[in-house]
Amino acid sequence: MNYGVLDGLQSVIARDLRLSMRRRGDVLNHLVFFVIVVTLFPLGVGAEPNLLRAMAPGILWVAALLAAMLSLQRLFAADYADGTLEQMLISAHPLGVIVVGKMVAHWMVSGLPLTLLAPVLGLQFDLPQQALVTLVLSLLIGTPVLSLIGGVGAALTLGVRGGGVLLALLVLPLFVPVLIFGAGAVAEVAGGMSAAPHLSLLGALLAISCVVAPWATCAALRVAYD
Repeated sequence: MNYGVLDGLQSVIARDLRLSMRRRGDVLNHLVFFVIVVTLFPLGVGAEPNLLRAMAPGILWVAALLAAMLSLQRLFAADYADGTLEQMLISAHPLGVIVVGKMVAHWMVSGLPLTLLAPVLGLQFDLPQQALVTLVLSLLIGTPVLSLIGGVGAALTLGVRGGGVLLALLVLPLFVPVLIFGAGAVAEVAGGMSAAPHLSLLGALLAISCVVAPWATCAALRVAYD
């Protein structure tokens, strides 16, 4: 990667992070949602340790997935509304670099905070230390996949009326493998087994998404302006 492309990528990431910090309420919404959903389950099902440990991987991953989805519609919406995205399409920097930068920034304000917060919430479910470590590792690998796939869905529904519902219908089926392998990795470790197969499959999904998602998102953005 040459310096011009790298500078463009850093500029897009820095710009989106600055804009996110100006809209702290939007950033905090999905974190508060994540905390509330995860916290309500122990209150609802009781304090039986074995039951909580069995349910914890699925609950934490489903809550993280739904929380990440809350911010997906805003990935390109503001730039589309004020015309910035149109300028990005004709920018000197390749559109793929801009798209990757926006996806990275989205993950940094959505997936990364969820990942750091998850082990604290996992203590409510009496998860062992090794399971908490695996939870963080699975989220570190899996949440970027959510941002990458979600970016494709956000671009496809850009400017569409009722796009939030359509976005959910498009991306939720594609999120299911991430959910299965992410929760499965934590469940295997909690049961005394190895999480390596699930983490390897998560890594494969991340590698495929890194290749396919930016290209598909660029194509969808160009279609949106045709």
